[in-house]
Amino acid sequence: MEFCIGAEVDGLAMTSDHRAVPLDDGRTRRPQESLFSWLLVLQFHLQWGWIPSVDTPFVQPPPVEIVVASLKNEDTSWVHRYLPGWSRRIYIVDDPSAPITVPRNKGREAMVYLSHIVDSYEAIAQTTIFVHASRFAWHNDDPDYDGLATLRNLQLDYVQASGYVNLRCVWILGCPAEIRPHSDVATDWELGNGTSSSGRPLTTKEIYKPAFEELMPGVEVPQQIGVSCCSQFAVSREAIHSRPREDYIRWRKWLLETPLTDDLSGRVFEYLWHIIFGKEAVFCPSAAECYCKLYGLCDLRCDENQCDGRYVLPKYSTMPQGWPRVGWSGEERQFAGPL
Repeated sequence: MEFCIGAEVDGLAMTSDHRAVPLDDGRTRRPQESLFSWLLVLQFHLQWGWIPSVDTPFVQPPPVEIVVASLKNEDTSWVHRYLPGWSRRIYIVDDPSAPITVPRNKGREAMVYLSHIVDSYEAIAQTTIFVHASRFAWHNDDPDYDGLATLRNLQLDYVQASGYVNLRCVWILGCPAEIRPHSDVATDWELGNGTSSSGRPLTTKEIYKPAFEELMPGVEVPQQIGVSCCSQFAVSREAIHSRPREDYIRWRKWLLETPLTDDLSGRVFEYLWHIIFGKEAVFCPSAAECYCKLYGLCDLRCDENQCDGRYVLPKYSTMPQGWPRVGWSGEERQFAGPL
């Protein structure tokens, strides 16, 4: 068996029977010299952890990658079936043996998103789309609450130009100002006990300011935070790389170690992603501009915060059995999309 390692030490090689080894320049190294060089390398490795550099193959980043935060009982087959041209990374958060998972099921989708960026930082896609597992969900900005419809209409050139886009254009829930960190913050006693003075659980608004200070040290806490819910967005490679990988590692460490409940820690990031990726603390583009530029829907009747026929906040947060062809009252619905 022959062993080889890099450079001047790259040309070092020694056979198992200690024969002399030819070098790249035609000279011959005697076995004793090869053995000495190997011992020198071993000493460097044991004392300082140094090993010779080796060339690693270049991994071409995919143009588009969809990152899905999923539980093992959720159906994500729609991603494979209807978006075959996109690279896919489906994280199963509650199955440690899954092919793609997270260090710990904590912090909801934020753990998936941060883990993906940490693990894929050097080969991150030109456009990465972060979504939940359910195709149909109350927060999807579509008349049928169909996440597939929004993704199929997504204007990737606009994502690249903007750097970060929220997949919701409608303002309801989050805009124009969901959190006022300085006035909403809980007292020190409440923060220390994790409950309000009346005994109820603390809300995201009440813990956002101290969480922001921990996550973004040296950054002034904004007066207002506004962005449409609900942690589904698309980001360019450049926007992700505008921050070093160490930032994402630190944020994931915070998520792993924070005593906050999963819903609170996850919601902190829900109202932080847009800031992480370079947008102002209040990021609420007009609905007309958003639908036109993000989805190519440019002939809508709109107010500043919504466009007719695009989204209605449902009464319930769970979709009825049989949706999208059966409504909440059991009525039949017309649905033209693929199933």
